[in-house]
Amino acid sequence: MKKGREKTQILDEKGIRRTLTRIAHEIIEKNKGVENVALVGIRRRGVPLAERLANRIKEIEGTEVPVGTLDITLYRDDLTTLSHQPQVHQTKVDFSIADKIIVLVDDVLFTGRTARAAMDALIDLGRPRAIQLMVLVDRGHRELPIRADYVGKNLPTSKKEVVQVRLKEIDNEDRVVIMEMPE
Repeated sequence: MKKGREKTQILDEKGIRRTLTRIAHEIIEKNKGVENVALVGIRRRGVPLAERLANRIKEIEGTEVPVGTLDITLYRDDLTTLSHQPQVHQTKVDFSIADKIIVLVDDVLFTGRTARAAMDALIDLGRPRAIQLMVLVDRGHRELPIRADYVGKNLPTSKKEVVQVRLKEIDNEDRVVIMEMPE
């Protein structure tokens, strides 16, 4: 995680749970059920969010929705600036995405470049009927014409701030905070 000073907590554990429950209802309503819906989490924090969302949908609808994991490392347009040896992780989508409504799940929507890379990676796996985007936090500052279909929290930020989503599965706590970064 980046070093900086914690400025503000936006969501706590209960807030994240309530937000995911609301979004689960929105996904069910928009798609008139979940018959052809699958969730694909963008590595890292999108994966546990997708799994939690699938659990909420099952609690509400009594139906299991497939969940996959998408690694977008090789699809990033900033790959050469990240590292000489980028770490590639596994993409695991054990179901056909053909003719399915795929909900891409990520933690923070910022420039839109991660979402674009995820769509490219997903389309390499097949031709879904539709791709929808769910993010826990939309912080603005878009560089590409991308918007989320499901947003947990719209959070206007300055470029000096960083939104950190911390999840138990990765960070041993559930919180969303704004960090102020040193110049």
